[in-house]
Amino acid sequence: MQDSHLNVEWPSTHASNVMAGFSSVTVVIPTLNEAKNLPYVLPRIPGWVSEVILVDGNSQDGTVDVARQLIPSIKIIKEMRKGKGRALRSGVEAATGSIIITLDADGSADPAEIPVFVGALLSGADFVKGSRFMQGGGTSDMEWYRRLGNWGFVTLVKLRFGSRFTDLCYGYNAFWRDVWPVLVSDDAEGFEIETSMNLRALVARLRVHEVPSMEYRRIHGVSNLNTFKDGWRVLRTITKHAVGAEHSKKQVSETDRRRRGWPLYLANPEDQTIR
Repeated sequence: MQDSHLNVEWPSTHASNVMAGFSSVTVVIPTLNEAKNLPYVLPRIPGWVSEVILVDGNSQDGTVDVARQLIPSIKIIKEMRKGKGRALRSGVEAATGSIIITLDADGSADPAEIPVFVGALLSGADFVKGSRFMQGGGTSDMEWYRRLGNWGFVTLVKLRFGSRFTDLCYGYNAFWRDVWPVLVSDDAEGFEIETSMNLRALVARLRVHEVPSMEYRRIHGVSNLNTFKDGWRVLRTITKHAVGAEHSKKQVSETDRRRRGWPLYLANPEDQTIR
């Protein structure tokens, strides 16, 4: 991520037209005191994105003001309840786009990767999850014990559900808005929201596609993630799904897929679709 993007006007007058005629896209960004990081994030969102929603958890550092300076048309939602899961629910429920992208505000995820996520959805996926641990992905913001924990969670899900996920706790995801009722869980209030979404997509047999993503170090400030407390919440979420407490049988119908205007298959489901 380069500083040269800080002065890019949004939407860019040179924005790509590759999305012309396709579904509208909303980017949802939860924030809590991220004023110093937003200049590295918001200007890098592609100009063809139709809506950007910032869900703010009562920031005290001018986060909202900075966001409005960078994107005057940005939609601001105040979420006074604590938890990333609650923030994402508020943002998605306010979104008008048919495609939703969830993005962190700390500069760790690169908005320039958004076309890859959208492209996978337009190719037939229901839910697209970023992965730091598949070929082409990576992370420079994870301690050894967090790597070990993520590996353990992924292995547990593989053994219990037979999935081929390579990442389970990453906040960079994309999905069609009409599958949100399948993905959402009122019990996922914090950082376990990504794990919950991944597992609910899996048990509902949605078309899940992983794409490589690079996670960078947070640029300013300190993460709100508590490794052991939030790790326990992730484990509890996996356990609940493993015993069937939140097993969802909702499916995306062929009617929904035809309505979106994309095919009912992937070019190579054997390689690209994860079950």
